Amino acid sequence: MATTRIIPMHVNKGKTIAQCLTERTDYAKNPDKTEDGEYISAYACDAKTADSEFLLSKRQYRQLTGREQASDVIAYQIRQSFKPGEVTPEEANQLGYEFARRFTKGDHAFIVCTHTDKQHIHNHIIWNSTTLDCTRKFRNFWGSTEAVRKLSDLVCMEHRLSVIENPKPYSKSYNKWLGGKAKPCQRDLLRAAIDAALAKKPKDFEEFLKLVEAAGYTVKCGRHVTFMRDGQPQNIRLRSLGEGYSEEELRAVILGTRVHTPRRKKRYPSKVSRPTLISQIEAKIGNGKGAAYDQKLKVVKLKTMAETLLFIQKHDFADFDALADYADAASSRTKELTAKIKAAESRMAEIAVLKTHIINYAKTRDIYTAYRKAGYSRKYYDAHESDITIHKAAKKAFDDLALKKLPTVKSLQAEYSDLLVQKKLDYAELSKARDEAKRLQIYKANAEMLLRTDADDQRQTREHQQKNSTATQGAAEREPFDQSGGWESFPNKQQGDFR
Repeated sequence: MATTRIIPMHVNKGKTIAQCLTERTDYAKNPDKTEDGEYISAYACDAKTADSEFLLSKRQYRQLTGREQASDVIAYQIRQSFKPGEVTPEEANQLGYEFARRFTKGDHAFIVCTHTDKQHIHNHIIWNSTTLDCTRKFRNFWGSTEAVRKLSDLVCMEHRLSVIENPKPYSKSYNKWLGGKAKPCQRDLLRAAIDAALAKKPKDFEEFLKLVEAAGYTVKCGRHVTFMRDGQPQNIRLRSLGEGYSEEELRAVILGTRVHTPRRKKRYPSKVSRPTLISQIEAKIGNGKGAAYDQKLKVVKLKTMAETLLFIQKHDFADFDALADYADAASSRTKELTAKIKAAESRMAEIAVLKTHIINYAKTRDIYTAYRKAGYSRKYYDAHESDITIHKAAKKAFDDLALKKLPTVKSLQAEYSDLLVQKKLDYAELSKARDEAKRLQIYKANAEMLLRTDADDQRQTREHQQKNSTATQGAAEREPFDQSGGWESFPNKQQGDFR
């Protein structure tokens, strides 16, 4: 995963804050890039009306604090890219949501829009500069780039995705990280066209220019010879192409007095990377450890095996399947608690958004009623655009929820408090359940290994017995004694001769 620095989103000249917020969020929510809005998620806001809700929070910030916004920053953005083939759009959106939630610490509303129009899936994460309680602002800080990268890499590694190793500012492009070659620049393309034209041995400079024109360039001959093609931002002069591409040098090549050598990009030897601590540890584990290490490992194994046997004895499991079912039930309990917590968090976010809409609806109802009585006057709309937009957003949210009767703010606050208390209790239980499930999985693995080892020992015993039996039979066939145990086979011995 590759993440850029935090990108402050400023107010453009000649435009209002509302217009700028709408433009930025509309680009992120582009249906052509997000599969018709399928890969869009939001926290503490409605993705459809995020711009209006962001605007409202800034208005409430001024009312509550009495402070005017010092800077022209209205929101912040982070672009998050993933290596092709590593994640699905759904997974990318979930990872972006998790990353944004942890980075903002749940204090800022945000939207996560996953774009699938490029080879690499990437997220556009936009969060409100104003906090949810409308009392503080997000302040970009020194070292934010490093903090964003570290947190993104942490989330990435937790989900077993690749990260950029040893990143340095402007040292490694995304194309190079992917393992492919970077796209050639306009000057590289022009050099290639010139090289191809010279390879055809033009008789003079004018014919050379016609060959370059045939490659798709427009040539202008004035004080300087310049070249232009579609998609090129400005004309390119020959002298800007470097050594071997000036007009004088090219004329000399055409006349045969100079040999043209196409320019090649410099290749720098790759830096030998020093082994990391992780690689050293992994190598140590894979190699021989010595007698001391083996003895230590035996002690640890004996302790874990003893704990496993005591646990099995305590619970009196009839067979391995009973132990496996017990361990699987503990794992299922952790999943149930996790799902319960996520559902509570989702409902709490809905309550926060709904409560805001109810308050906004009540505050702007009179203005919208007057607007309707005025026959939806354009003049009245321009004078009260913010209030009317906020009222419409609240009404749309109610319609989407299909609410026949609006709940009271007091009842929503009580429900929120109950969910918060239960969430804390569930978190404490989840921590214990995770530890228990982990311990049981270790016991299960140990028991499985013991059973497998016992079976292996029995198999080896049978093989050893069979091998000994075969060896005994072979020895008997070569035995010099007769089958009766007599001495007839010894020619130099007589019966009773024991002197």
